[in-house]
Amino acid sequence: MKSRLFSTLALLALALGGPGQSSSAAQTTAFALAREGDKFIPPQAKDRITQIYSEKSAGSLVPDVWHIDYYDPTAAFKAREVTFVAGKVTEIKRPKRLLDSFTGARQMDWRKLKINSDRALAIALKEPLLKNLHLRATQFWLERTAMGPTWKIRFWAARLGKPDQTVEIGDICLSGKTGEVLKTDLHTRNAD
Repeated sequence: MKSRLFSTLALLALALGGPGQSSSAAQTTAFALAREGDKFIPPQAKDRITQIYSEKSAGSLVPDVWHIDYYDPTAAFKAREVTFVAGKVTEIKRPKRLLDSFTGARQMDWRKLKINSDRALAIALKEPLLKNLHLRATQFWLERTAMGPTWKIRFWAARLGKPDQTVEIGDICLSGKTGEVLKTDLHTRNAD
């Protein structure tokens, strides 16, 4: 009952122009959105993030659509998701994901991480294989893996000789703690 009331109040705040409506473009890093998302979820779920991910970016290398997944012990499937579009909260839902009801252990202490989405992108762009490509889009995931909290960034580039066509060229994985590149799985030949 409290959970339903809290969701209703959060959505009412959105409709009336609550704090999620005033996020500036400069605050659209994943961690800024996570801090903003904490304002719209029950206190029991605050800071209990299991995953942060974006949709594929459009028109730039920085995505506009982000999803923050929380472990919420008050929800039926123990999950709550806050969706942001252009820095504004657009949806708060309790997804029906059976496995999420067991993922309390997948929580990340994201406030202790030093590598935010903007920094992860800057580090990944230094990868020599990306230097000669015309990158068009990215997609981000921050998840807890066996190597600790890990950023995975997927890249799309313009096809050589056909700049209006975009192809997926692969992923770079980095440590959320140190920024160290953990894995590079790029297929630059896809852009040929």
